[in-house]
Amino acid sequence: MILFPIFLLASVAAAATGVIFKPGAWYDGLRKPGFTPPKWAFPVAWTLIYLLSAAAATRVAGLPGAGAALALWAAQIALNTLWTPVFFGARRMALGMAIIATLLVTVAAMTVTFWSLDRIAGAMLLPYLAWLGVASGLNWRIWRDNPAVPRPAA
Repeated sequence: MILFPIFLLASVAAAATGVIFKPGAWYDGLRKPGFTPPKWAFPVAWTLIYLLSAAAATRVAGLPGAGAALALWAAQIALNTLWTPVFFGARRMALGMAIIATLLVTVAAMTVTFWSLDRIAGAMLLPYLAWLGVASGLNWRIWRDNPAVPRPAA
């Protein structure tokens, strides 16, 4: 189906921000909580999440009443794309926290909406929701535990 590559392309665009705004030495030097996943887990988790999210959106796209579900999908991919340059590029941990909290709520609403249209599509979003729970906690703890971290010059 032609829709899967379109949803996947939007996901690749979101993922590309991670190539442009890499964590690097700045992130490595921050205090992080004990529940921080190992570095290798991030690309593995996000690859799986993006594939499942694109597949789930493809499943619901042609269903009656899918408008709200697809609007939530569009909102989450926009928020997802925004977080990386804000957190890693601008080093704005508080603003990153606001974005990821909004993203978490959006993905929760999207999961419920997808589930109501197609249970398999809804289930495909559960890893995303779980990972965002970890990522949100990680963002919050990094922000809390590194209050005086300098930002890049404007």
